[in-house]
Amino acid sequence: MSPRRQSVTLADPVGTDPLWCEEYGYGLGRPDGILVLKYRSAAVLEFSEGRQDFLHQLYWSSDGMLATRYGSRTQFVGPREAFWAHRAVTHEVRAADRQSVYRICLREVPEGLVGLRAGAVSVDPEAARLIEAVCRPGHDEDAALAARTRIMAGLGPGAADFVGHHATGTGFALAVARALSHDPGDEAGLAEWAERLHISVKTLQRDFEREFGMPYSKVRTKLRLSTSRVLLETRPVAEVAHRVGYSSPSAFISAFTKEYGCTPGRYADRRAAADA
Repeated sequence: MSPRRQSVTLADPVGTDPLWCEEYGYGLGRPDGILVLKYRSAAVLEFSEGRQDFLHQLYWSSDGMLATRYGSRTQFVGPREAFWAHRAVTHEVRAADRQSVYRICLREVPEGLVGLRAGAVSVDPEAARLIEAVCRPGHDEDAALAARTRIMAGLGPGAADFVGHHATGTGFALAVARALSHDPGDEAGLAEWAERLHISVKTLQRDFEREFGMPYSKVRTKLRLSTSRVLLETRPVAEVAHRVGYSSPSAFISAFTKEYGCTPGRYADRRAAADA
């Protein structure tokens, strides 16, 4: 089917700001069909837990963090992962403003995710590339259905899949980064992570430089600040600072201002004004 681009307003996002939704459907109605909805909004994008989905859902963002909730568990998911929800499973997904979110709707469960009701899953680089590729006007349907097969094969549920999909070095740094993305408030320092992994601090730091081109401390800061943007529109600054791992609001404000050029309070005020 030909993709269609339209401006829509979801029933459940925070605020009343309309968002762009591009729909790309291939083989719809068939077991091997795929529907991908690409969202982008000037306000917080929220898929609330009141949803009644009759298709399996995979949420992925190429340019930011997703805040996800399933049952009583809250988890953050970075660009190298996606959030999976089996059909009819209650869940919630939130993204920051001006962030692209891809929602992939499937009739079949990917082989690697059989038995998983909901949670963060690894997306290998080729699967990520193909998700973006099928969301382009004029994409051939046969090619898109072949891409769907590869996307499904590129999903994995565990830490081993994550490291296997992405590591160029030993995989130690990626394992730590995955844990931090899920819980950026973890206070463990580099030495503690090295002890948990039974390696030297020097080995772990070297792996961070190899994988990310920056030290552990900078990777952690970027993850914390990226996550904070998802929370700031609905949570006070002091609470967000604590949630993402800062010992004081002042330390968080300083780091946020250095990264984004404005204070978290001003950022939240701008977003509130955009929603008004």
